[in-house]
Amino acid sequence: MGAFHAYDIRGIYNVDFDKDTAYKVGYFLPQLLNADKVLVGRDCRVSSPEIHDYLVKGITDAGADVDDIGLSSTPLVYFGTANYGYKASVQITASHNPAEYNGMKVSRENALPVGLDTGLGQIKAWIDEGRPTPPAARKGVVREIDIKPDYIAFLSKYKGDYGNLHIAFDLSNGMANLFAKDIYAGEKAEWLFDTIDGRFPNHEPNPLVPKNVEPLRELVRRSGADIGVIYDGDADRVMFVDDKARFVAPDLIIAMMARYFCTERGEKNPRVLQEIRSSKAVGEYLQQYGAELHTWKVGRAFAAPKLREIDGLWGGELAGHYYFKDFFYSDSGMLASIIVLRIVSALKREGKSFSAQIDELTRYRNSGEINFRVEDKAGAMEAVKDHFASTGNAEAVMDFDGYRLEFADWWFNIRPSNTEPYLRFICEATTDEVLQQKIAEAAAIIEGKFGGKRA
Repeated sequence: MGAFHAYDIRGIYNVDFDKDTAYKVGYFLPQLLNADKVLVGRDCRVSSPEIHDYLVKGITDAGADVDDIGLSSTPLVYFGTANYGYKASVQITASHNPAEYNGMKVSRENALPVGLDTGLGQIKAWIDEGRPTPPAARKGVVREIDIKPDYIAFLSKYKGDYGNLHIAFDLSNGMANLFAKDIYAGEKAEWLFDTIDGRFPNHEPNPLVPKNVEPLRELVRRSGADIGVIYDGDADRVMFVDDKARFVAPDLIIAMMARYFCTERGEKNPRVLQEIRSSKAVGEYLQQYGAELHTWKVGRAFAAPKLREIDGLWGGELAGHYYFKDFFYSDSGMLASIIVLRIVSALKREGKSFSAQIDELTRYRNSGEINFRVEDKAGAMEAVKDHFASTGNAEAVMDFDGYRLEFADWWFNIRPSNTEPYLRFICEATTDEVLQQKIAEAAAIIEGKFGGKRA
């Protein structure tokens, strides 16, 4: 049962979970969420049809009905869940993981995520204790439906005039292929890996890994595109390459979105959500818009409810998730790209490039996330925190999702991974010298005192 994680169910199929797990998740889900009907979608992975069949059998054996939307992006399931009032939904996907992985993302009413602490843990407990799964007297029925036209119509309301842009897209052989060419029909666009193939033959569908973005960077260089856009496998995440073919740090996009919401739409003093690893530049940029910036934990299971709780207008994560009040407080890579392209188009009309805007936002030197494989994650994390806190110079201390300590000329976050055996460290400083010094101090503790190894 190693596939149950903080945010979802995910692992190598037939190693970490199998069709029996899928059946039992389906069987127990209606009871967990008090649902008599479940919306189900799936991505294009080779194992998705089998998982789908057993998940659906479990749901219907429990007496609940299934509305099956077939091949789907994860945001399409979120849209369907909230827009049509389902109490439960499942997207079969392993998101950005390699092809041998698969999993299930579960949502409740209003597309709120169901994580380990909000329901998945209960299902795991029922499976572990061997709770029986007798077929209900009335077996549920399966109805195939198509909600894609409604989703495309919803997204199209946000589309701008991109006639001045040359756009490069990498669809990663994933689920963005369901919508991208419909939404961007008629634009000056070039496409990479624009067929659905769950083997992901061109690159793994994870835009955070630099080598996976190389084909898009090369296309931007070769074509002279104003922007490159790359989606992950299930299209809930999106990342960008600027006109100089540089990968853009996803947290900076949180700041940039203020140009759409505040300048174009005229929203005043918005509440905005960032996660604990975000650059200080985000908050500094948003000050000019009177934004009320909230910082919270990493992951959709935490971000989506938090944005709803604060009634935030938008938010984002370093992993390329962007959340919108307009999208039921959920994340959509496609909606995020539609908004960012509006901004880049407006910038170009003003005579300013995407890269120039990013240069203005990039105010600090950043380490990127450094992963250490270490047995005593908690001990190492506390030791690093105590080492830096002992100076007494911290201007801010955040103690959720690990620790974030901020100082006059630098900050760091250290947190344990929820899904992998890693301790993750990230820091940012005003100069390279300070940055490298702080990385070395942290590494000396994790590697020297706790035997950690850089992953």
